[in-house]
Amino acid sequence: MDYFLMFISAIFVNNILLAQYLGNCPYLGCSKEKGVSIGMGFAVVFVAVMATAFTFIIQKYILVPYDLGYLQTIVFILVIAGLVQFVEMFLKRMVPPLYKSLGIFLPLITTNCAVLGIAILVQRKEYDFATAVFYSFAAGMGFMLALVLMAGIRERLAIARVPKAFEGTAIGLVMAGLMSLAFFAFKGMIA
Repeated sequence: MDYFLMFISAIFVNNILLAQYLGNCPYLGCSKEKGVSIGMGFAVVFVAVMATAFTFIIQKYILVPYDLGYLQTIVFILVIAGLVQFVEMFLKRMVPPLYKSLGIFLPLITTNCAVLGIAILVQRKEYDFATAVFYSFAAGMGFMLALVLMAGIRERLAIARVPKAFEGTAIGLVMAGLMSLAFFAFKGMIA
């Protein structure tokens, strides 16, 4: 597949968050401010790319040759957990305000099904190494785009008049559904 089409597809058509519904916890939790959502987006992009690179190598050179495919999910989660610890230590040391604003959602990247889903999807689609890493970058950017768009909407909703029953998470879920429907308009444009 052409890399440009793959990039557009991963961001708009098959968005990991809005079309495949993976990674909703940080999506709703970290989308209240644009700055926090950008920080979380970059953290997810980094972890997704690195996790895909490491898990690709582990899958190809350890799990498949030794017939250990049944350990795939456990091994992938351990790799992702290690990478998240690295990101957490880096942010704590280098960008303390972002580290504090991400709060509990930073360690939750470990169990973020978007990161695990990307790592597993590249195995199922049988991409080569370069394509797998590129796809993980594009899917991470799609995740970040959805996060930043939602943060912009939620910042506007904070000053808007919202019915009492829809305040907080309820309006966030409604907006997530509407954004998902908007992204479904791209379905069928690219396979």
